[in-house]
Amino acid sequence: MNHSARRIGRTLALVLPVVLVLSGTLAVTRVSWSGSAPESSVLAASASNVSKPAKSRTPQDVLRDRLLVELQDKDPGVALTHLQQEVDDRPSLARHCVTIARALGRAAVQHYGPARAQSFARPVCDTSFATGVAAHRN
Repeated sequence: MNHSARRIGRTLALVLPVVLVLSGTLAVTRVSWSGSAPESSVLAASASNVSKPAKSRTPQDVLRDRLLVELQDKDPGVALTHLQQEVDDRPSLARHCVTIARALGRAAVQHYGPARAQSFARPVCDTSFATGVAAHRN
């Protein structure tokens, strides 16, 4: 009996600290240290959670996004005027004018409807805005 008790005691002496350390580590990883949502507070060592450097955005992407916001806030006419001014000021954007104007046309149809979006059309970038409107109507 004495031998069995000693054996159980030795086993517990070795296993118990390991169990306590592991359970404590797991408990710490589940604590919301930042005060944010519980699902985002779980610490994990996976490559998908590693922060990635921000992609550099091209000038035409920045301009397109700015004009799309302007289209929503004001109207497509203002956005088209600013597109033409940007292309005049920065000729390197001229080759992207058609795609930006088409994107504005598609966004105008979504925001204003086809008939009203068409009323904002003007000859910016070879009437690409009107092409974007017409393409999105169908």
